[in-house]
Amino acid sequence: MPIARLPPHVPGLKIGLFGGSFNPVHRGHLHASELALKRIGLDRVWWLVSPGNPLKETAGLPSLETRIAAARALARDPRIVVTGLEAEIGTRYTHDTVTYLKQRCPGVRFVWIMGADILGQLHLWQRWQEIAELVPFAVIDRPGATWHTLNTPAAHWLAADRISESEAALLPDTDPPAFVFLHGPRVDLSSTLLRQAGHRPGEC
Repeated sequence: MPIARLPPHVPGLKIGLFGGSFNPVHRGHLHASELALKRIGLDRVWWLVSPGNPLKETAGLPSLETRIAAARALARDPRIVVTGLEAEIGTRYTHDTVTYLKQRCPGVRFVWIMGADILGQLHLWQRWQEIAELVPFAVIDRPGATWHTLNTPAAHWLAADRISESEAALLPDTDPPAFVFLHGPRVDLSSTLLRQAGHRPGEC
């Protein structure tokens, strides 16, 4: 597997990993990252802009360079780092990406960040249970997903490993599987709805 140019990191850092196609990037992505930085006490969040989601149609997907540029224009917080890591190392699946990072970054305490709607789809991901055993999850509440999400296969499988929201800062030091469900002000935006409305990267 090729060697990627990873953002600066040192053992002991608490880094959130936020993956997706970011098509288009929007304030909801920023909100989720800022909430995780604050509530979990992360030092950084790495946005992993993917070449394409294996579960979604990629026809008409804007170029990776276009989506990275739009993400960087929105993410002005220096703690949020936008990367095209998966294209550099040739991974399509989250399991392979997380495995690579854990091997390359010993001592870094990674947390995988996802919206509550994604937790509802997690059981469709390749080797999803193994991902849960590699890295703890921070699940960010999303409009319309709160109760439905907690009644899905992955949520049931993880139920015994849920930690209290009041103890969210413990998540990076908790052995996986583990997850916390974070509530807070919600941004009623989604990339799917924005695409349907004709928005392109850089317009949101």
